[in-house]
Amino acid sequence: MKRQRLEKVDHLIQRELARIISEDLKDPRLGFVTITHVETTADLNYAKVYVGCIGDRHQVKQSLLALDSAKRFLRGELGEAVDLRHTPELTFVEDRTAEQAIAVTRLIDEVVNEAPSPSEPSASSSRGAAGDD
Repeated sequence: MKRQRLEKVDHLIQRELARIISEDLKDPRLGFVTITHVETTADLNYAKVYVGCIGDRHQVKQSLLALDSAKRFLRGELGEAVDLRHTPELTFVEDRTAEQAIAVTRLIDEVVNEAPSPSEPSASSSRGAAGDD
């Protein structure tokens, strides 16, 4: 299958799964989750669904367990919502890119706060100026 068509199918599955989860899935273990990305195999037999979860590690684990236990329901609803010859098997994977982006941003902020500002003369430049007299 052409990559461009596969990307359209991925996006369609992502949008429909997000709708089904938010409107139809009623599991108390399910926290605030977002479907960040979907990757289907070329034959459309399998789809890896990347899920972003807000909350602590326990809440994330519970949300993934809720999605995993609702896998058959979600696949059935997805099959009704999306016109495909074969509805792919779903595998849910935690997407930690937002967490990693926050960690990188914090590191950058720490480095920026520790570095001297450009208006402050550094110790080496003030020594060099004193030796030129």
